Amino acid sequence: MKVFIVDIARCNGCYCCQIACKDEHAGNDWTPYTEPQPETGQFWLKLNEFVKGTVPKVKMYYQPVLCAHCDDAPCMKMCDVEGSIYKREDGLVIIDPVKCTGCGDCIDSCPYHAIYLNEKLSIAQKCTGCAHLLDNGWEVPRCVDACPTECLKFGEESEMKDLIEKAETGFDTGTRLYYLNIPKRFITGTVYNPEANDVVAGVTCSLVDDKNGEKMTAVTDAFGDFWFEGLQESSFTLDIRKEGKSVNVPSIKTEKDVNLGDIAL
Repeated sequence: MKVFIVDIARCNGCYCCQIACKDEHAGNDWTPYTEPQPETGQFWLKLNEFVKGTVPKVKMYYQPVLCAHCDDAPCMKMCDVEGSIYKREDGLVIIDPVKCTGCGDCIDSCPYHAIYLNEKLSIAQKCTGCAHLLDNGWEVPRCVDACPTECLKFGEESEMKDLIEKAETGFDTGTRLYYLNIPKRFITGTVYNPEANDVVAGVTCSLVDDKNGEKMTAVTDAFGDFWFEGLQESSFTLDIRKEGKSVNVPSIKTEKDVNLGDIAL
């Protein structure tokens, strides 16, 4: 059974995967796998951009999103036309372009928003895993072949168990799309001395999770900045100390990334 694995830490936002997918399917009829993808309005693999934090403490990452080829696929359950959406022996889920009636029920059911309606052809369409290429000797889909950083991987589930064990999935649908290194939340800020009107390096900052008491430490860099990364959603208390001076910041909520700004010490 085939799986896709995406390593977010390797993705540099080059868009090669999205462009390769468009190049392979726009204007090309691969019936019985799928008919041509429209030149505009559809991205069977879409590269999403995420901006975390606030200026000047900003981080950014990219996340390719495509059909997860779910084992327990909601689109298959929703479709009333027998055989219109089916799963191949290799795990890839295909929408039959001949049997599909274009009702759109599968589109609304997909939690990944990875199915599109081709209004001109009146059919639903999505990533096929480039099944037409795999059946003709290719080892990987076009998106994986085009990825210069090897962010995208495709292969047998049995051969990728080590990576899958470290990965995350989006929804509990028996997904065959796994993500590595999805960034978690962070807390950051800058410590400065108001008397000297300058940042303070080498300050020990301690962060305690209010829920479980777990403690983390960080030291401000040459710019007075501290970073606590890889945080789950919780409430934290920050303690900053140096040479008898201290600042305490309670109840920092990480529903999203937090930039505490300039903190006077």
